[in-house]
Amino acid sequence: MSERPHLFEIPIVVDSDDIDDLDHVNNVVYLRWVQEVALAHWRASATTEMQATLGWVATRHELDYLRAAVMGDALIARTWIGTVDSRRFERLTEVARAADGVVLLRARTLWLLLNRATGRVTRISPELLACFPPSL
Repeated sequence: MSERPHLFEIPIVVDSDDIDDLDHVNNVVYLRWVQEVALAHWRASATTEMQATLGWVATRHELDYLRAAVMGDALIARTWIGTVDSRRFERLTEVARAADGVVLLRARTLWLLLNRATGRVTRISPELLACFPPSL
C-alpha cells in the first residue's frame, strides 16, 4: 500500500459472530467494519462541538471482496479521505490481515454531512476539512 499521511486504523479480531455458513467472514460484516472504522475516525479527529452538531449519512458503498478472513484472524481496518466537495467526503477503506498485510477488502463510500438539529445537508467548513485532510 502506498504511504497515506492521514491514515486512520483500528484493530479487529474475527470472532464467531462474524462467521457465515461458509466458515469465513460474512460480507455484511465487512460493511459493518467499514462503518466502524469511519465512526472511530470521526470520534478521534472531530472536535466535541463538531460531533455534537454534525453527523454523516452514507449515500453509496462500493466494496471489493478480495480474500476471505476466518475465525481468529487479526485484522487492521484502515481508512482515509479521498475527494471532498462542499458537502460530501469520499472515504476509502481497506481491511488487511495483520500477520502478512494481505488486503482482504477495499471499499469506497460517499458520505454527506448533515446538521443534527435540522437533519439537512450542510457545508463542510474549512475547520472540519482541517480535521480530515484528503490523502490523494
